[in-house]
Amino acid sequence: LSLSLLLLCFIFFLFTCSGFEGAKISTGPPRLTLLGNILQIGEKPHRSLADLSRIYGSVMTLKLGWLTTVVISSPEAAKEVLKTHDHVLCYRISTDPVRATGHHERSFAWLPPFGRWRFLRKITTQQLFSTRSLEATKHLRMRKVQELMSFVDRCSERSVAVNIARASFITSLNIISNALFSTNLASFDDSETTDDFQNVVLRMMEIAGKPNTADFFPFLGFLDLQGTRKEARLCMNKLFRVFQRFIDTKRSLKASRNKENDMLSFLLDISQEKESELDDDGIKHLLLDLILAGADTSSSTVEWAMAELLRNPKMMVKAQEEIRQVIRRNDAVRELDIFKLPYLQAVVKETLRLHPPPPFLIPRTSESDDVRIFEFIIPKNTQVLVSLWAIGRDPNVWENPTQFKPERFLGREIDVKGNDFELIPFGAGKRICPGLPLGFRIVHLVLAALLYGFNWKYQNGILPENVDMSEAFGVTLHKAEPICAVPIKKHV
Repeated sequence: LSLSLLLLCFIFFLFTCSGFEGAKISTGPPRLTLLGNILQIGEKPHRSLADLSRIYGSVMTLKLGWLTTVVISSPEAAKEVLKTHDHVLCYRISTDPVRATGHHERSFAWLPPFGRWRFLRKITTQQLFSTRSLEATKHLRMRKVQELMSFVDRCSERSVAVNIARASFITSLNIISNALFSTNLASFDDSETTDDFQNVVLRMMEIAGKPNTADFFPFLGFLDLQGTRKEARLCMNKLFRVFQRFIDTKRSLKASRNKENDMLSFLLDISQEKESELDDDGIKHLLLDLILAGADTSSSTVEWAMAELLRNPKMMVKAQEEIRQVIRRNDAVRELDIFKLPYLQAVVKETLRLHPPPPFLIPRTSESDDVRIFEFIIPKNTQVLVSLWAIGRDPNVWENPTQFKPERFLGREIDVKGNDFELIPFGAGKRICPGLPLGFRIVHLVLAALLYGFNWKYQNGILPENVDMSEAFGVTLHKAEPICAVPIKKHV
């Protein structure tokens, strides 16, 4: 008896000294045996979890089959996860389709933030996302935007509607592919090849983001009940074949001493170094990260911004007037002009608030210690899900949160660089998206060019108030119905 009492006292001592005295597991909705809260997620988890968080609080616990999940839905709680406990909650949980492809073991999106992750992060930042690199490649982005403007101009002459998502995807993809390979991966004229590539990219993002049976019940993974393992492998292999062709071509050019100065050439040089951490497979996984994250999120943001401006014609006119006052007649929009366009910047921020490209940050976890957030304890190995969608619509933070109102950012010092936790579309802390500087430039440049050169109207006389603004859920949140608008060339 005395030994048992001594053991209990020792456990109590450890608990109270750990800083968790008075801590408790956060509350959540009632759950079913075995299934837990799975049935409450639905087809649009970003909406259902935001609704539940308004009832059960900004730190809410769910049981999804065997997976315990804590949903974070306020700026204050997000700051605890991404700043205060960033060093502990730095591991990421990959989904079953991602694990089935082996991508989680080679991707800096999923790797723990140590050796290999630091190496990949360093080379991508230096070669693609540093101020020096971005300055060196600004002419490339200008050229791709001019190609977009030429395409829109042709559509305007024929009064043909432009699919905004597709057009901005092609532009974003070609900006990135030229930085990587010195060539275009998509074309405005080759619709079949371009659409096929875009569909593969979008499908991979959708597969990676949607709830999967095997994530909730790991023992069912081998059955591949939803077919996502097989489909993820097929999509990845299709993209890897494209990447391998570029790798082979680059090696041939290098052998003939006709080397190009792009990211892939740099990676191949590194792979030849003694004891290099990179091989062809590692290069392809890195290229996959850069293509998926870069093109999809930028084009999604441009589409949502255009959709909101088309629904709010006065705001579109205000943005156009600002741009046309700054840009000289018959001139092109340049990156340095963006900083002279506060209303355009406010439009982008408001779009990112209301329609964050990822509705959730990639799930985090602690593999070593329990974590305390406010009065709640989060046990290690718990999935921590930060809901950007809920934070952007938090009525305690934003007045009229569902209303699109760029003016809320005018004269207000809020940036998207991970310092202001009420607006963190790119994340925060050590795992903030490294492509933020490039994505910022692409979105503003493409949107400014579309608004500067043309006026816009919905095809078939659709009224703005009748436009479907629903979203399709995935890693990136797209419009369920693409925006197709007719460009009308402005008079000069």
